[in-house]
Amino acid sequence: MKIGFDVSQTGSGKAGCGYFADSLVQALHEIDSQNDYILYPNFGTSYWDPSAKKTTRNIRSPHVTRKVIASDVVESRRFWEDMTPEKEVLLGNPDIVHSNNFSCPKGFRKARLIYTLHDLNFLEYPEFTTEENRWICFNGVFDAACYADYIVAASDYSRKMFLKVFPHYPENRISVVYEGSRFTLDSLPDASIQHRLKLDADGFWLGVGTLEPRKNLRRLLEAYAIFRKESGNIPPLVLAGGKGWMEDDLDVFIGGLGLSEHVRLAGYVSDPQLAWLYRNCFAFVYPSLYEGFGLPVLEAMSLGAAVVTSNVTSLPEVAGDAGILVNPLERREMYLAMQQLTENPELRQHLRKKAIVQSARFSWENTAKRVLKIYCRILNEERHSSKSGRHAVAE
Repeated sequence: MKIGFDVSQTGSGKAGCGYFADSLVQALHEIDSQNDYILYPNFGTSYWDPSAKKTTRNIRSPHVTRKVIASDVVESRRFWEDMTPEKEVLLGNPDIVHSNNFSCPKGFRKARLIYTLHDLNFLEYPEFTTEENRWICFNGVFDAACYADYIVAASDYSRKMFLKVFPHYPENRISVVYEGSRFTLDSLPDASIQHRLKLDADGFWLGVGTLEPRKNLRRLLEAYAIFRKESGNIPPLVLAGGKGWMEDDLDVFIGGLGLSEHVRLAGYVSDPQLAWLYRNCFAFVYPSLYEGFGLPVLEAMSLGAAVVTSNVTSLPEVAGDAGILVNPLERREMYLAMQQLTENPELRQHLRKKAIVQSARFSWENTAKRVLKIYCRILNEERHSSKSGRHAVAE
């Protein structure tokens, strides 16, 4: 097979979608020496990274090539908005095209389209994102419901929600493919973050994720403020993650709670720095309101962190019984979980051990094997949609 693969979000500022694509394509390359891969630094109509040609994933191998489709955002949109046989030739005549960034190109004549479904947060909690992002995400998922030959869902929660919103999509063409952690206990940490933020090992609470409303940072900060008031001198809270949207005044909010000296905004950190934070935090707290998968929880567990996370959406699938699950709308539950870990060292050590066991159930190698089977399967089945966009009859 010739497999076209979207790596458009794997550049220097990558977040959830980018980490998925980056880790998956590397794992596919590790296990698959039979097929050829074509990497697309620019992909779809909804995302443009001007530095993609230089910063997105490149794999030096006889089985891997890269196709730079456009030189600017306008040219890229024009190329991807309506596929033609001539454009498929320019893409390298792939048998499979795998989309990973919410965009869903349509009109392929030869290639079968695989679509990664990350989440439907924009439908369930529209207030958590911008009008532009909501429009982009909805259009991509709607087109996937009409044109994708197969959908790879990040969790069972995402799969069920998709079928609830799009009940006519064939159930036998969407399956759950869990992610893995890019960290292991052998990952080399970068302790420079310790010196920059003035941290002690085992002496800070940690939250990780893009700064945006659905990460529920304000309730976490309020719970932390209650914890400080009730318990006195407790370790600082570190929030690591790049800027997203609708949280531009987060530092003002922190100041209003009297936490400016106790909360440290690390910004976007490198993988080695993040590995140090996961490995050395007192505990990892992730009370997100909505996740398609919840990769930070898995990453934290893979490096032995005790975890407090939400009991909603996909997060119980990831954490299992290896973390403390709380209602993300209840600040008191977060506070009590933090207090419990502080007062019960045996519980913290128990959760750290269980975290390693739980995280071992997920791996990028297993993810790649499942995805490769989907590629092979879909080539031997009829297309999901006809040229008119009508649904094919499910087998």
